Amino acid sequence: MADGMFGLSESTARETAPVWEKVKDHVTPIEWPAQAELIVEINRLKKERDAVVLAHNYMTPEIFHGVGDYVGDSLGLAKEAARSTAKVIVQAGVHFMAETSKILSPEKTVLIPDLRAGCSLASSITGADVRLIKQRYPGLPVVTYVNTTADVKAETDICCTSANAVQVVEWAAKEWGVDRVILIPDEFLARNVAAQTNVGIIAWKGCCEVHERFTADDIGDMRAAYPGAEILAHPECPEEVLAAADFAGSTAAMTDYVMAKKPKQVVLITECSMASNIKGDVPEVDFIGPCNMCPHMKRITLENIRDCLLNMEFEVTVPEDQIERARLAVQRMVDLPPPAVPSRYDMIKARHHVAVELI
Repeated sequence: MADGMFGLSESTARETAPVWEKVKDHVTPIEWPAQAELIVEINRLKKERDAVVLAHNYMTPEIFHGVGDYVGDSLGLAKEAARSTAKVIVQAGVHFMAETSKILSPEKTVLIPDLRAGCSLASSITGADVRLIKQRYPGLPVVTYVNTTADVKAETDICCTSANAVQVVEWAAKEWGVDRVILIPDEFLARNVAAQTNVGIIAWKGCCEVHERFTADDIGDMRAAYPGAEILAHPECPEEVLAAADFAGSTAAMTDYVMAKKPKQVVLITECSMASNIKGDVPEVDFIGPCNMCPHMKRITLENIRDCLLNMEFEVTVPEDQIERARLAVQRMVDLPPPAVPSRYDMIKARHHVAVELI
């Protein structure tokens, strides 16, 4: 970027030039001057406040590449926050992610730029619901997806992510000496996990409003229009979507797949910003729709991240008794060794017609 391009000062143009190279396919020259100034201001405020920004994979590119100190999936961000020496954590993501950061780093100040940034999956179940489930199925371990609130995690035996759900379910069954495990709250993740293991799954009827809308017809349409494209799906999608895809795995697994293989054309069956963010690191890959946008993630903007740091708002807190119990569930998962094989859902070899018991 030449000095003065887009009307930016020489210092701002120089500081934000590497970011522009990553976002220029998704940000217009008209938008960039305002965004570049905000990026510079946010990065200055981070130093003043001794803060880091955790940017989820579903953040828009100017946030992901411009101000994110740590980028990735929800648990990876929380783990990085726990390792960081910064006093302040700004969660560029949704509320349950900020709670997870607070659970793992209770001594730090955790902020979220918009308190309305929620999650349909996290709001589908409460701690009271989990207590009733445990009464109905006494003695069975409760495995809970990290996409849940702190009060749900506090009623949990061990947490999981989409990347390690099969491993955690099998560990819990062995540890408790049972052949069935409660896996909540994502129904589709539970069904997809059930197709990968002999452990019986008891599931809850929750779902992600982004991933539940994808259909096998969407994939059929993409194959017809782009016969050479490789299609990657997230395990929060319905089983028939994963069965029709070329690869199924977590956001981290999908990112690793694209970065390693660099296919000519890729379809990511997940939230829209995922493809935009990976594109910044592999410009030679052609990313094709469809995608669904998460309205909650898109509540986070450069403007409210700046305001968050300026005003030190909005602080996310978790009751101490919940932190202690929830941390045990999260820490059990963190302490498990990494999966022996790459985290993917093998839908070709999956056991078909694997039933789950839906609560």
